[in-house]
Order: sequence, then structure tokens, then C-alpha cells
Amino acid sequence: MGRSRAPKTFTEKAATAVTSLPPAEEEINPGAVEGTDLRVLEYPHPLLRAPNEEVAAFDDSLRTLSAEMFSIMYASRGVGLAAPQLGINKRLMVFNPEGKKKAGSEVLLCNPQIVEMSGAKEVEEEGCLSFPGMSADVERSGWIEVEFQNGRGKTVRKKYVGWEARIFQHEYDHLDGVLYVDRLDEAERARVQPDLDQLVEAHGPGGAL
Repeated sequence: MGRSRAPKTFTEKAATAVTSLPPAEEEINPGAVEGTDLRVLEYPHPLLRAPNEEVAAFDDSLRTLSAEMFSIMYASRGVGLAAPQLGINKRLMVFNPEGKKKAGSEVLLCNPQIVEMSGAKEVEEEGCLSFPGMSADVERSGWIEVEFQNGRGKTVRKKYVGWEARIFQHEYDHLDGVLYVDRLDEAERARVQPDLDQLVEAHGPGGAL
């Protein structure tokens, strides 16, 4: 996920206050990143819509993959990244709400599930590393409670609020083959359609790296 550009007002008065957002910096597709052969897939690559298997092995290969995912995320100026965006169809995602490498702020989530979410919604502008150069307003729940396994396979239950809840929901959608443009209202979809058309023209209907 790319950084939100500017906070929007909540759609319901009962929504909790959004956490402070880091300074906006437009995400990019970094291409080749040192230390990994993985690349960010751009819309409409078919692997972005493919089914994703659960993570079964919590071993050195998982730790290596997660480190590569963080490296690509930082090189992309993003705050979150899901494995399917790299052509790896596993239920695995990483995020760092600060957007920069910092002890204690990196989160690795394997096989996440949403346990509960708020009925109150908030609208924020989102970007996505698989949709370079574009952003759009997306409605999300103000808070969510989730369960996931960490890099050692231990089950963790956690509540995310505001900015962190939004990042989680964006990346979680990728694990279900859902892209953030699928959640746009009619007006927003029409506004970004020219950008989507350009991506299809660049990569073709079948998608490309």
C-alpha cells in the first residue's frame, strides 16, 4: 500500500479519530531491488487475482522472503506489501506504518483473519504499489480486530485502529484477490478509469511484469 495523501472526514460520527499519518511521499515501482529477484506486479497482472494458499512452513525461507518483502516495500516508498503483489500466491503480508525501517514497527502477518470490525467507516485516499502514480478515496472500517500467525507460527490476536487498520485492510484484500479499485464508488472509479486504461494498454489484458 502507498501512503494516503490527505485525511478525509469520517462518514459516521461514531468513528474513532484516525491516527496521525506520516508525511506523504508518492509510491513508485522500484524495478530491480538489491538482494532480491522479486518484482512488484502491476495491474492487470493475473496473479493479483489468483487464489492464495496458506503459509504452512515457518522456516528460514519464510524469514528470507519477509526480509525481501520489506526491502521492496521500502524501495517502493510504501507502508505495506502483500505476497501476491510479488507473484507469490501465499496468504502473507508485511507492513510498517512509519514507512521507514525502524525497530519495533515492522509487522509480518501469516494467514491473517479479520475477527471483528467497526461498523463506523472512514474515507481516506489510498495508493497501491501495483497501481503506480494513482490514488483514490476508499471507505474502510475505522478499527478491526485480527488473528494471524507471526514468523514463528505463533497465533497473535491484535486490534488495529485508524491508519494501521487501513493498511491491514488494504493488504488483506490482496490475499483475497481484491484490489482497492474494486472498492471505489461509481464516481471515483470513473475518475481513475483513464489511469487503469493506461495500465492495461501498457501491460495488455493478460498482464505483464
